Amino acid sequence: MINGHTELIAHIGYPTHSFKSPMIYNPYFEQVGVNAVVVPMGCKPDDYPAFLKAVFSLTNIRGALITMPHKVVTVGLLDEVTPTVKVAGACNAVKRLPDGRLVGDMFDGAGFVRGVLSKGLVLDGARALVVGSGGVGCAIAASLAGAGVAAISLYDVNTASAEALGQRIRDHYPAITVRTGSNDPAGFDLVVNATPMGMNEGDPLPLDVSRLSESTFVGEVVMRTEMTAFLRAAQARGCGVQVGSDMLFEQIPAYLEYFGFPSTTADVLRSVARLSY
Repeated sequence: MINGHTELIAHIGYPTHSFKSPMIYNPYFEQVGVNAVVVPMGCKPDDYPAFLKAVFSLTNIRGALITMPHKVVTVGLLDEVTPTVKVAGACNAVKRLPDGRLVGDMFDGAGFVRGVLSKGLVLDGARALVVGSGGVGCAIAASLAGAGVAAISLYDVNTASAEALGQRIRDHYPAITVRTGSNDPAGFDLVVNATPMGMNEGDPLPLDVSRLSESTFVGEVVMRTEMTAFLRAAQARGCGVQVGSDMLFEQIPAYLEYFGFPSTTADVLRSVARLSY
């Protein structure tokens, strides 16, 4: 039962957004006895700046999860953000410090990185290719940079988008070798499909899988299908793979830690979730 002592996490998105997070967080909070609840809050873009400020005037607010279309504009509304936010160009978690300042971080990419690390991939000194420089591609690239990769290649059909992301990585992580303009997967330790390709049956593959080495780990962001045609093709080459939904479940422990709640594992969250895709 929600009362004045219940701590709130606002999940702020567009009114028509599909809010999945309460169906993961809230069953988990119930299971571990935490008096907190994630509450979906639909907000139109024009109202969002004032609404975000108003949410943090609540006395029992613990933080806010930010979804599209508000992730980008959030960056300019905060007092402090992390390098991950600066590279990604977007923010999806906000909390208020004791002195009243609003600070933010970005965990979309953290979920992906935690997932591949849990599967045994070593990222420190690794070479990574990220295909797609939209919101999720930027977030993954930012988190890979923070995880210590030695080199990262970026590809997007929108060349300017990939180049802008590459420049932000160079600005904040000058030791990393950054290249743009090619989606050839040969020679990489990690290859990521951060495009919508694979959401629909018959979609073209994001790259030439015949160029994949069996030692390359391949990750996917598409969640609509557990094993996309791209992942099936990578597996057939002998590659280790990560499905798109892993990114969702692996990022939640990072959120919990950020907001100061007891953390858990992706496996526990999967076991309690009340999701229907």
